[in-house]
Amino acid sequence: MLDLLGLSSLDELIDKAVPSSIRVDAPLDLPQPLSESEVLEELRRLAWSNQVCRSFIGQGYSDCITPPVIQRNILENPGWYTQYTPYQAEISQGRLEALLNFQTMVTDLTGMELANASLLDEGTAAAEAMSLCYSARGDENRNRFFVADDCHPQTIDVVRTRSTGLEAEIVVGDLDSFVPDARYFGVLLQYPATDGRIHEFEELARQVHDAGALVVVASDLLALTLLEAPGRRGADVVVGNSQRFGVSLGFGGPHAAFFATLDQFKRLLPGRVVGVSKDVRGRPALRLALQTREQHIRREKATSNICTAQVLLAIMASMYAVWHGPDGLRRIARRVHELTAGLADTLESLGLELRHSEFFDTLRIGGADPGDVRHRCHEKGINLRFFEDGSIGVALDETTGESDIADLVWVLTGEDTQPVQGPMVRFPESARRTSDFLRHPVFNRSGSETDLLRYIYRLQSRDLSLTASMIPLGSCTMKLNATVEMLPVTWPEWSRIHPFAPVEQASGYLELIAGLERMLAEITGMKAVSVQPNSGAQGEYSGLLTIRGYHRARGEEHRRICLIPQSAHGTNPASAVMAGLKVVTVRCRENGDIDLDHLRELAERHRDQLAALMVTYPSTHGVFEEGIRDICEIIHGAGGQVYMDGANMNALVGICRPGDFGVDVCHLNLHKTFCIPHGGGGPGVGPIAVQEHLVPYLPGHFRLDRREGAVSSAPYGSAGILAISWAYIRLMGAEGLKRATQMAILNANYVARRLTREFPVLYKGKNGLVAHECILDCRTFKRSVGVTVADLAKRLMDYGFHAPTVSWPVVETMMVEPTESEPREELDRFCEAMISIRGEIQEIESGAADPSDNVLKNAPHTADLVTADEWPHPYSREKAAYPVASLRDYKFWTSCSRIDDTFGDRHLFCSCIPVDQPLEEVFKEHA
Repeated sequence: MLDLLGLSSLDELIDKAVPSSIRVDAPLDLPQPLSESEVLEELRRLAWSNQVCRSFIGQGYSDCITPPVIQRNILENPGWYTQYTPYQAEISQGRLEALLNFQTMVTDLTGMELANASLLDEGTAAAEAMSLCYSARGDENRNRFFVADDCHPQTIDVVRTRSTGLEAEIVVGDLDSFVPDARYFGVLLQYPATDGRIHEFEELARQVHDAGALVVVASDLLALTLLEAPGRRGADVVVGNSQRFGVSLGFGGPHAAFFATLDQFKRLLPGRVVGVSKDVRGRPALRLALQTREQHIRREKATSNICTAQVLLAIMASMYAVWHGPDGLRRIARRVHELTAGLADTLESLGLELRHSEFFDTLRIGGADPGDVRHRCHEKGINLRFFEDGSIGVALDETTGESDIADLVWVLTGEDTQPVQGPMVRFPESARRTSDFLRHPVFNRSGSETDLLRYIYRLQSRDLSLTASMIPLGSCTMKLNATVEMLPVTWPEWSRIHPFAPVEQASGYLELIAGLERMLAEITGMKAVSVQPNSGAQGEYSGLLTIRGYHRARGEEHRRICLIPQSAHGTNPASAVMAGLKVVTVRCRENGDIDLDHLRELAERHRDQLAALMVTYPSTHGVFEEGIRDICEIIHGAGGQVYMDGANMNALVGICRPGDFGVDVCHLNLHKTFCIPHGGGGPGVGPIAVQEHLVPYLPGHFRLDRREGAVSSAPYGSAGILAISWAYIRLMGAEGLKRATQMAILNANYVARRLTREFPVLYKGKNGLVAHECILDCRTFKRSVGVTVADLAKRLMDYGFHAPTVSWPVVETMMVEPTESEPREELDRFCEAMISIRGEIQEIESGAADPSDNVLKNAPHTADLVTADEWPHPYSREKAAYPVASLRDYKFWTSCSRIDDTFGDRHLFCSCIPVDQPLEEVFKEHA
């Protein structure tokens, strides 16, 4: 590979590709690398430092049982966890169907008309709901959002944090005494409340609507199998967490939040939405709908910066509903409620008081001595919730048994009393659910594990993952997620710790998190790291909030200008607006670099108001800009801070450190550079690393230090998957990480050199080299013969490849990132496919192929199409399906033909397809 580039060593490659002014001289100060068995041994030691106690804390998190068929065949299956976000729908049909099931499950249980494919956690879902209400308010004088004080405290904190960017006033108070008026744009309440109370809110909803505001309800999916759907009680938006549907606690995440609303707000719905469309042959097919809301199109006008979903966890939750069905879910909910009612009756008979006589699974108890209860909790290995007023919270779940009830009675009363059987129902009769749910056949299968297993693998066969081929996506780093890194995720010592358990029970977690933060700080050259942000976009937002906090503390709250280059990731402008900043765009030069003269001009013009510059390095154009130090100095000279988008950090690790060349804060995508798998579009972790002067302004959390500024519901975000990145760094060590970076740069340059004759590389560095990715110019084909980059992307599916990133950051181009973990054989296979496709374009150019009826315009070709009796095309079936010999060894088939994207948006339908209604009628109803 080096020979092709005319180079003698990896060191020479780095000398030529990376500016010498930013390279590090010494190796990273990291622990010595461990073998795979040693890493597992160390992780076991840390795991054993945790204490898995019985947690009855509740507060939005419940222990649950993950059906083994789901754990083994989805959570632990690389065919599911190494998929990419389903932008290329034709090779994502299985995952899209599972997400459509999730959306159907949520809309059915909440009684709403439309749901997205999940969000990051309940707190951020509530914050997004507040933003939707704000955007829909109509009257700019409405700037108040009421939050009931019996919402989960972490949700209140995250909503408060988000409100600063909107400049909305959060009013937290007693729901019973709240009177809506024209100053409010929305109301948030919890149903059931954090302490178990079940609000009757229909009359309140009517009053709120009469006042011109919207009602947001945070709810619990299991409770909604017995309680009436919020949508039937007046809710406009319903949010919550699907965690208790088979997803482990994981010390706070990752979990799939849900977000459902009315059809009238579909253009404001955050995140991903799966919709039903049809392919070119008229058959139903699924796709991501409403993509005009994409951040890279709308930039600072985007309604949210959320660019992903917690896909893997949403799929698990949806399969939990498929496995149990509506009757099974009702049985689980009734059992939990009846155990709670029995506990309540027993405690009342022993002289304790219930703050609320009606509830689902949570009690708030008065009359017990908290000190005595704490002592007995410690003796029994039980965690309860202790309120500031001395009352005690107890929340039951699917794992609770009768022996647990006996232990709870003793812990709370000191009495060894046999629990009594309480009334069957202890919630308001008016709240009893009367509406049906989950009637679609997918949720009413046979109940056989064989049936579900086959369904899971049938869906998996419709999706392309890293188990089939490389996924060469620019800026997405789809690389190896080593099996050894994944193994600890399901160990109970990691998976069954409640995020609000006493800290002494999580000493292994805290040691692992502190170690990971230290290693990431060393890798970035920064002082400190926060792992709380649970996505890359959340990391961007958190980094900018940290900068705003710094300016505010210095009496410079007026600094609100954020400079963002034209080439920036699309989430950058959206994140800046969310953080309350005004975006000013910096021009790029013809070679893709930031225009330094324009940057100086803007920095000087906005000197008194400049808050920050958001820069991606290496640049979004895939090159190491020579002037990065100058860029940082210009911003600092004008009083601003430099935020670096760390999406391309896998081109820097071990070679350059952002903190050394002037960056003040950067976020990292642990689901890219540091090996957490993409899981079909999530889970992700987006920690931020900061210089010393920004440390006081990192995200806070009431469970850590009671500081404001929480950006996620749990104090350590998606803590349950941090062991993956910890293991990756410990396996690699300083030299291994450096070599991985060198190989990423080598692989990208190898691909660029091999393909440059057929597909010119659009941007290169000073010595004609790229960084870890390259942009292939495909624009001439559209002008010459009408072949678009989308045609190339679909044709690549016939060759068994996921397309590179298309039409971004430059329209009609492909951005290729081969990563360091792909062997030369796979790189060559990809290059040969691209060269072959260029030959197919040449056939159109020369007149040998029909300009409209050819392999590119008709791609992808399905198995049923090429084996049909009729073959109407002028090219052969073999050319369609087996254009290169290597495909005869293994062939991935798409399950549908090319999808009609426009049709799907014109006829928006986002639930399971009815089996008793013709598709055309469904589309007609939703036109």
